[in-house]
Amino acid sequence: MTSATIILPLAYLEGVHLAQLVDDFAELVGADRDVHDPAITRLTPTPYPDDEEASDSFMESTREDLLDRRLLDAHTVHNALQGFQAVDDLTEADALAPHDVVIRAADIDAWTRTLTALRLVIATRLGITSDDDHDPEDDRYGIYDWLGYRLETVISAADEID
Repeated sequence: MTSATIILPLAYLEGVHLAQLVDDFAELVGADRDVHDPAITRLTPTPYPDDEEASDSFMESTREDLLDRRLLDAHTVHNALQGFQAVDDLTEADALAPHDVVIRAADIDAWTRTLTALRLVIATRLGITSDDDHDPEDDRYGIYDWLGYRLETVISAADEID
């Protein structure tokens, strides 16, 4: 018996870019992580924003585990994207050629958490804290929007196999 899967269609160049984003994210949350980086802070929010002592205690006991899980999720996504390698002399036709990424049902949560976390990191870097901070006409927000679209694609496909 085979487990259920979903298919994420990506142009080859999209896959290359997503693989690079995931690798960059893994580096951000990896062993040499900077816990003072605003993106790390946003990825590990405290449930006690008004109580510094409780917040510090909570972060001390949970931050490393949460970031380790995020790293494990990123590795899961990375493994599915291994077929996408940057190529210097990629033709336009090859760059736009469609490729299907097979996501095992068991890996869907890792994908959704990783894509969401990538959006949080980019939102932090761009200063997005609400929908009002996002200007769809500003090209700098394109990757943020694209990741949202890909996240929605994964969620919709996952809903179909439930």
